[in-house]
Amino acid sequence: MKDSVFFPEIHGNFGFGCMRLPMQGGRVDYDEFCRMADVFLEAGFNYFDTAHGYIGGQSETAIRDCVAKRYDRSRFLLANKLTDPYFKRQEEIRPFFEHQLAWCGVDYFDFYLMHAQDKNNYPKFQRCKAYETAGELKREGKIRHLGISFHDKADVLDRILTEHPEIEIVQIQFNYVDYEDASVESRKVYEVCEKHGKPVIVMEPVKGGSLVNLPADADRILRELNGGSNASYAIRFAASFPNMAMVLSGMSDMAQMEDNIGAMRDSAPLNEAEMDAVRRVCDIFKSLNLIPCTSCRYCVEENECPKGIRIPDMFASLNAHEAFHNWNTGYYYESVLIGGGHGKASDCIRCGKCEKVCPQHLPIRELLKDVARTFE
Repeated sequence: MKDSVFFPEIHGNFGFGCMRLPMQGGRVDYDEFCRMADVFLEAGFNYFDTAHGYIGGQSETAIRDCVAKRYDRSRFLLANKLTDPYFKRQEEIRPFFEHQLAWCGVDYFDFYLMHAQDKNNYPKFQRCKAYETAGELKREGKIRHLGISFHDKADVLDRILTEHPEIEIVQIQFNYVDYEDASVESRKVYEVCEKHGKPVIVMEPVKGGSLVNLPADADRILRELNGGSNASYAIRFAASFPNMAMVLSGMSDMAQMEDNIGAMRDSAPLNEAEMDAVRRVCDIFKSLNLIPCTSCRYCVEENECPKGIRIPDMFASLNAHEAFHNWNTGYYYESVLIGGGHGKASDCIRCGKCEKVCPQHLPIRELLKDVARTFE
């Protein structure tokens, strides 16, 4: 297991992303999360990542009850974030931060990130002196390291890192499909981090599960390697770059946990044959023209669609329809998406709330029209 060369306190180069925890009846399954946290820590890893918007606030309190109350504070590292919807003025930042400490059951955060920075919300963080306030909290010992999570083009990141050299670490979306994607610019964003000497935390290494549940042709390419799982190739790809401090993975069951630990315990860069296979998988994804939604669920959890449209599930259903062309995709739309009082794609009133919080900057309103045309 390779420890972080940038932050000695980070054990290993693999982190537990707590945006997709095990669920039961709409609530976090504490028993399963406790078991997963135990396995994670026993394997020698120690970094947990959360934010208040994750699972409608349940992520933070689950960490309090399943990790902070059960382990000495020295056993784990915890990252949290300052997210746009939860403050309007500088005076609101510190009280929100103190609530986050209480929700998580800790006295300090090892890493605190300005969340989902992009060209749209960065001016607000500047106007509200969010970076300066976080700096004060760091001087008080309530934050150990200051960072950002980032969802935009390389030139925007270059501006932020130039204006705020105090940033110590940058969390970016990085996976083999997005590496050369013009809308995400993973490679260029990574290179900006290198330029400014900032270590990187990887989020979305399996692109919200898209690189696990591959189309048949792509799945066959990786299976022919006779090696690891689809997820393991994606995680090892992200971990193989020299400026990576750590790769985060959101895991919702023990099987995913064990698979990821197996990939990262003795991780090695992809060899030539594996890189060639990954390139071929990328070519297949490009030919499908799928919606690049990562199922972060900001559009439904942090902003609450007024029509209750489960947007990520809609897009997953449409992507499955395009990738697999079988009857199950229509059945999934009818029985899961519309059931339970949730709105249809055609119920969209085009208010645009969802697009304002989408880290991928997707034209959600137009894409919902595609969903409606396909299934309704």
